[in-house]
Amino acid sequence: MASSRPVDPAEMRAAVQAISAWLSGDGPDPARPELAAAVRSSLRTLAADAPGRSVEVRVPPFAAVQCVEGPRHTRGTPPNVIETDPRTWLELATGRLLWTDAVEAGRVSASGTRADLSHWLPILRL
Repeated sequence: MASSRPVDPAEMRAAVQAISAWLSGDGPDPARPELAAAVRSSLRTLAADAPGRSVEVRVPPFAAVQCVEGPRHTRGTPPNVIETDPRTWLELATGRLLWTDAVEAGRVSASGTRADLSHWLPILRL
């Protein structure tokens, strides 16, 4: 799981801006630590914006968070799971990609009745 420490909005914005050219298709692949920082800080921001433990959002290999109010999950595979790759997650987080488009294109795996993040996205716009 991702860290539960509070997210500094400026830190998250800087981490995502550092890989912004790559997300736009105008820059080289980011270094792994830069990509990890952007994913982790944006996921922690989501968890702060949508507190709860009914949905698990996974962005392997970097992080996973539990969020969204509802029945708390404590063991095994949660009933509401969202999983995607780092690029797709960051495109969603920055508003470059709509939730419905990502799900329809198969870029996001979302299972469970609460596995819809469209209400909380985008997290920031660059």
